[in-house]
Amino acid sequence: MAENASTELKMFVLFSLLLIQVSLSEIIFEERFEDGWQSRWVKSDWKRSEGKAGSFKHTAGKWAGDPDDKGIQTSNDAKHFAISAKIPEFTNKNRTLVFQYSIKFEQEIECGGGYMKLLSGFVNQKKFGGDTPYSVMFGPDLCGTDTKKLHVIVSYQGQNYPIKKDLQCETDKLTHFYTFILRPDATYSVLVDNRERDSGSMYTDWDILPPRKIKDVKAKKPADWDDREYIEDPNSVKPEGYDSIPAEIPDPKAKEPDSWDEDEDGIWKRPKIPNPAYKGPWKRKKIKNPNYKGKWKTPWLDNPEFEDDPDLYVLKPIKYVGIEVWQVKGGSVFDNILICDDPDYAKQVVDEVFANREIEKEGFEEAEKIRKAQEEEEAERAREEGERRRKDRGYDRHRNRHRDRYRKHRRDYMDDYHDEL
Repeated sequence: MAENASTELKMFVLFSLLLIQVSLSEIIFEERFEDGWQSRWVKSDWKRSEGKAGSFKHTAGKWAGDPDDKGIQTSNDAKHFAISAKIPEFTNKNRTLVFQYSIKFEQEIECGGGYMKLLSGFVNQKKFGGDTPYSVMFGPDLCGTDTKKLHVIVSYQGQNYPIKKDLQCETDKLTHFYTFILRPDATYSVLVDNRERDSGSMYTDWDILPPRKIKDVKAKKPADWDDREYIEDPNSVKPEGYDSIPAEIPDPKAKEPDSWDEDEDGIWKRPKIPNPAYKGPWKRKKIKNPNYKGKWKTPWLDNPEFEDDPDLYVLKPIKYVGIEVWQVKGGSVFDNILICDDPDYAKQVVDEVFANREIEKEGFEEAEKIRKAQEEEEAERAREEGERRRKDRGYDRHRNRHRDRYRKHRRDYMDDYHDEL
């Protein structure tokens, strides 16, 4: 009985801790673009007076795992797109920040962004654009076959700092989730479709603060530093007669040709072959160096210019989330935007949406079959039209040749006629 009571008590404690953890976690903002989303988002007038502002449409896209799961899609070519939503103001001080969203590039984007921004301070949402300061810019940026960048840019004391690592984004036409996690110890993780793409620390992966350690440029390798891992064995002795072993020997299998004539060809000699007993110039055997200290490396010193900032990871209080991109070709579907402090919940959202992943893949493959069939049909029509035009040009050339012959014959006839006159 006592054992059962103890087990029940442990389960109760664990359940209570779980409830406390859930209650402490917070979903700051979540947008699935369901009914009423327009009331939460403000379309910017940025570039509108120049005729360069694009518009979003509410759609799940051409191939969707769930047709009712709609996002907002860039719908014009060669346009700027800017839209933002005000969110409950929050700070990431002493808490984990999770910023996640999904995007699907249905188009051959050619060149354009698919990133999102977190904004601080007051923002005139009707004027939100490329010059509006931001605290975080995160997501894909594609241009041609060379640029497939995954941006992670953070703002510190009013200046933007891009991550030093070369992170790559996805380039296919399926939905992908991008997740940025920033922790109070200034460590971070970047996930793509719930798989960690990279991780590290703000201290090392952004050039925000001077490095903690620097190499001692004045240091020199000590004169007695032995970095030879192997040395010649001083006890190794050259075998007697080693140097007298020839590199080549006469081929014992060779025979004098029947047609050989000593009077004409001279005395026949066996051709030479490599001597299997010859091992090359003698060298002492190598042994482990008992004095080996390893490869000498320049030592690191504390950087006198480094001054720690315990709040390095702390962003200015976030008040808005926005999309601000330029695209050569529109067609990107943004969806499932999440700002919270619980990485497990973010993972759960991805798993939930990806429950229909296979349906989306099948829809895309079917759309590709239809597209390719249409392209082949159009190419066949173009070939037929080209052939028809070539035939028409051939008929015209044939007709023109007969006409020219008639005119020449008539000219000759008329010349003769005039001569007779």
